[in-house]
Amino acid sequence: MHKRLLRTSLIALGCLTIAGCSSMMTREADRTAGMSAPQLYQEARDNVRSNDYKTARTYLEAVEARYPYSSFAQQSMIDQAYVNWKDNEPEKAVAVIDRFLRLYPSHPGTDYMLYLKGLVTFTPPSSYLRSLTGQDPSERDPKGLRQSYDAFNELVQRFPESRYSRDARQRLTWLVSTIADNEVNVARYYYTRHAYVAAINRSQSVLKDFSGVAAAEPALYIMMQSYQQLGMPDQANDAKRILDQNYPNSKYYEQGLESSGGWFSWINPARVFN
Repeated sequence: MHKRLLRTSLIALGCLTIAGCSSMMTREADRTAGMSAPQLYQEARDNVRSNDYKTARTYLEAVEARYPYSSFAQQSMIDQAYVNWKDNEPEKAVAVIDRFLRLYPSHPGTDYMLYLKGLVTFTPPSSYLRSLTGQDPSERDPKGLRQSYDAFNELVQRFPESRYSRDARQRLTWLVSTIADNEVNVARYYYTRHAYVAAINRSQSVLKDFSGVAAAEPALYIMMQSYQQLGMPDQANDAKRILDQNYPNSKYYEQGLESSGGWFSWINPARVFN
């Protein structure tokens, strides 16, 4: 008897829970039901102004879903990207941006979307430095930084007069330097593990892909030392000759690969932004 009552109570409780969830879902749907594209978009904008990004996203997604061929749908995608970024949803932001660029490659807002993609994937220096500690650096390819570089680079190439291009160029300078530094750090890691071929390959990528960066000096030194360790004197002499031509009396001859500033001394955003 008691078991039957308990079972009945649990079933009733379950029904109430389901009913409650259903009611909540209905209220969510009803909030946007019957609204026109301008109304939905205005609600989204109001919520953005009050920093309620999750609610704003609900209205913006409704605009795109219900009125896909309206001008509001295109603008809602631009705003979705921004809202996702502000709501700490970078993957969602990038997904919306990529979809927008694929669907509307000639839209007047293309330069903004490229700039926003660069910002979304631009790793702050402090976070980047933390990400480089405690692991094998060869496992930490800076994918986000490369995505940011690609977006900013496309922006300045396609829209050199855009209002966003000046800031993009400054960020590109830092990104090129930082990505090159990461390559050198990985090359040095391989060298210290006696993986000389891998160290040479990483160093060569710095010289080939990042012209004029400070990281070229240690990259050449690592190449020279790696060729020596491999018993390849001709190649080692070639690397030394280029090193001496470009960096006479290089500090690495005296201090070796341990720079005075430590492992990350080359990564210095202040040299760009200050």
